[in-house]
Order: sequence, then structure tokens, then C-alpha cells
Amino acid sequence: MTKENTNKKEEGVSVFSRSAELLDNDPLEEIFALNLGDFLTEHLISEDLAQKIKKHDIKDKAESLKKQLAELISIYSINNTLSVLGFTNKEDYIIYNSIAKTIVQMIDAKACHIFLANEYAIGMENEESGLVLVGSSISPDEEIDCDNPKLVHMPMHYGSENAGLIMIEPRPDKELSEEFVKLIKVTAKLFAISMMLQKLTDETSKAMSESDVTSSELQHYRAELTAVIGDLGEEQQNFVEMLAKAVDAKSEFHNNHSQHVADLSKTICEYLGLNEKTKDLIYYAGLLQNIGKITIPEELFNKKEKLSKEDWETLQNHPNIGVSLLMSINFLSEVIPYIHYHKERWDGRGEPEGLKGYSIPLGSRIIAIADAYCALREDRPYRNAKTEEEAIAIIKQESEVKWDPQLVNALECIVAEKQ
Repeated sequence: MTKENTNKKEEGVSVFSRSAELLDNDPLEEIFALNLGDFLTEHLISEDLAQKIKKHDIKDKAESLKKQLAELISIYSINNTLSVLGFTNKEDYIIYNSIAKTIVQMIDAKACHIFLANEYAIGMENEESGLVLVGSSISPDEEIDCDNPKLVHMPMHYGSENAGLIMIEPRPDKELSEEFVKLIKVTAKLFAISMMLQKLTDETSKAMSESDVTSSELQHYRAELTAVIGDLGEEQQNFVEMLAKAVDAKSEFHNNHSQHVADLSKTICEYLGLNEKTKDLIYYAGLLQNIGKITIPEELFNKKEKLSKEDWETLQNHPNIGVSLLMSINFLSEVIPYIHYHKERWDGRGEPEGLKGYSIPLGSRIIAIADAYCALREDRPYRNAKTEEEAIAIIKQESEVKWDPQLVNALECIVAEKQ
């Protein structure tokens, strides 16, 4: 690692940040590191593994490669790759029922069914068909409505591999929105990559156990694995962005609110000079700060009449629902504190724990003020959007009450620079 890259790491940038400079010494070793570069997967990789990857003084190249591959396989097991959708494979195929039920809840569909190709449905192969039903949101005694003209079939496609498909039965009186269709599509892609990665790790493990395996063969497996891992990281990012869009789609009054909050949060981070890793985490926290609303019915979400006590409790509890969802998604675990505390107030009178001042995580303070400003700038059922000047004036009135005064000043400067 160069001195420059060491310094970057000390400033908080990942040792796997993509940089052409890393290719100067040993391309295979450095490309291996680069392919693990996405922040969404890097937290799974220990500092110890990072140093092992970087070492060039191990005499036996084959043994070095085997160690790298063994650690990759342990990290990207089926439990870790499939749990990006929120579950672990504790019992055979129960995971698929759970995923199907969650998809139904997210997109408010009638039913969801998951099929796997025979080669991926180990122990459940069907000789009469190339696909096996491995999971469903309905009970075993219910039948799939195959005659539904609105059925949506989303293949689990990755490269030349077809791992299966996700079938959605929309409600008879409701069309699936474009955002929900895209969310299903990216979920299917993420699923396919996870299945492919599991297949590849199994093949790699088998090759490593063979006494006559060569270094070139191990390098080939390493290149294949890191390429798939890189695609997994990219698709995880797409999953986050589409999940945020699906949340916003539930409200006709502030579509793209989550994206606006994330963008402004990122701008505030840049203004403050925060490092790239922190900026990325806060950006994704901004995207997902309202993730709990994915489980709230649209009718309640957009209700214009006076809300009941139960309605308010459901809406007010959404940050906790969101945190619960994120806690079960491994690659988003680092954004949990930012989301969990973004309803806290500078004066200590917020929720959920009444944290005060600098005891509130900086990321939470940033997305909180960005969320408030963006909300003021948007039309709502009960009022028109505020101008930039009006929004800033309201935010300033609540400085040192709701908001970090330094962030209020930063926001005011950012808005003034735009004008």
C-alpha cells in the first residue's frame, strides 16, 4: 500500500477504495482488493484479512491463494449473501417463504411465489419441470392463481445463469407501480447473484481440496469470485436506491423525498469536509431514514382527514420499524445508528432515547436537518412548499432547540451559495 493510500485509510477511507494507483505493483493482488471496493460489502472484511490480501512476501503462492479464498468463502457464505434480503437460512427453504411474505408486505400485492431452477433447488429437484416452487406467501393448501392476467414474472437472471424467478400476483383492484416493479427486478437480480456466488464458492472449495490444483487455477477462481462479489456490491447499492424509491412511491405528495434528503445530507458532509466512508454511510442513511414506511398502508400514509390515535402511533413508530428491518440486512448495519437517532433533538427532548447535543451521532444530526429542510421545501396536503428563504428562517428559529447550530450555519451557507 502506498504512503498516500495509507494516509487515506487513516482519514477513514477504506483500504479497498478504487484507485488506478493500486495497480502499479501486483495487478492480481490489487485487482483482488479493488473488486471488494464497495462500502456496502467492505465492512464484512476484517482489517486482518485486508493485510493478508496485501502481503507479497508469502513464498508459497498456492497456499497464499488458498488462504485468501478460504476467508472469502467464509465471509460470502449463503447466510451472508442471502441475508441481504433480511433473513438467514436457519432451516431448509424457510427463508424463501419469509422473503415471499416480505415482498408482499413491501409492495402490497396479493401473493408472491419464488421458484428455483433444479440445479439450485438442492433436495427439491423436480424431474417434470425445470423450476421448483421453494417459497410462497400463501399457505400450502391455497392455489396459485395462474390465470391472473396481471401476473408478473421476474427472472432471477445473472449473466448466462437463470437461477429461477419471482412471481407476483397483484391485487385485482390495484396495479403495481413502476417503482415496485423495479424493486422486484433488483431483488430478483440480487437473489440471482447470491445464488451464483454460492455455486461458485462450492466449486472453489472443491477445487481447493484437490491436491493437484495449480496456482493459475486458484487465481482463476479468485478472479471469478471477486468479479461476482463486485457485482453483488453494485446490486446491493441498486437495492438500497430502489427500496428508497419504493418508500417514496407510497406517498403521492412527496415523491423523491428520500433522494432529496440523501443528496442534501451528502452536500452537508462535503461542506464539512467529512471523509468518503462517512459521507457514503450518511448518504445511504438519508435514503433509508423513512424505510419503516414501506410497511405502512398507502391509505394511512396519504390520509387527509384527522388521524386517529392508532394512526398516529403507527406513523410515529416508523423509525423503529425501519431500524428493525435494517438490523436484519447485514450490509446496511453501519447506517443503523444514524437512522435510529435521527428523531432526537439538540435540546434532548427528542426520541427514542432523549439524547442531547453532541451525544447524538453526527450522521443522525445531518439527516435530521436535511429531512426537515426538504420537507419544508415540498408541497404537502395541508400546506404549500416554502421558499428557500422561508425554510431557512424556520430552521434558524429552531437552532439549538431541534438542530445542531453548526449544521444550521452550514445549511444556510449551502443554500446561499446556490442562489
